[in-house]
Amino acid sequence: MAAIGFALISVSPMHEERVFKAVADIPEVVEVYPLFGEYDIIAKLEADDFDSIGSVVIKKIRAIAGVLDTKTLVGTDSLKG
Repeated sequence: MAAIGFALISVSPMHEERVFKAVADIPEVVEVYPLFGEYDIIAKLEADDFDSIGSVVIKKIRAIAGVLDTKTLVGTDSLKG
């Protein structure tokens, strides 16, 4: 079973659309949504294991120009779906 994670992403003002598209282009990102509030984007990630989820966030998402901050949440089990 693949590891599931969610990345909450804060973006510099005026960079939201470009960062949104860049995040959506990452192969491990299976869903991405804009948000209102403390974070600007949430991305659902799937990878082989939790270490790989962390690697995607650190090496791919945080490397995108305009990303200010991330918070990563990992899922342990699905109650539905």
